[in-house]
Amino acid sequence: MDLVVDFDFNAAHRLPRHPGRCFRLHGHNYRLQVIVSGRPEEGSGMVVDFFDIESAVGSVLDPIRDTCLNEQLENPTAEAIVVWLWRRIQPELPQLTALRLFETDACHVVYRGEDVPEALLAPGGPGPWPSTVPGAHEELGSV
Repeated sequence: MDLVVDFDFNAAHRLPRHPGRCFRLHGHNYRLQVIVSGRPEEGSGMVVDFFDIESAVGSVLDPIRDTCLNEQLENPTAEAIVVWLWRRIQPELPQLTALRLFETDACHVVYRGEDVPEALLAPGGPGPWPSTVPGAHEELGSV
């Protein structure tokens, strides 16, 4: 049986390795679906208490709400963000089987704990985030 819990958070990011429009600083109203799987326990009748899911995920999302994700990841693609989230949520929620991260209503990534290149998770750092300036892409050099 699968349980699915949705979480919303806002954050900004820019993709410094991408030559397209996402090179510039911009924001998203992200939606994270957390999927846990298991068999309901005989006593409680639950796979996992929804409050336990909310606690495990909230402790990871709260510090990144309304921030620039480049402070966590050098190149915070949806793929990198969902792996970063998995690595922080899964130890607290061992029944986790998938995360689905929506950047928009039409675009999302699904991650189930597969191996990924470690370079995907290169650490980020403090700003400034100059990509909001018109022409900044050219001023910063080619990507």
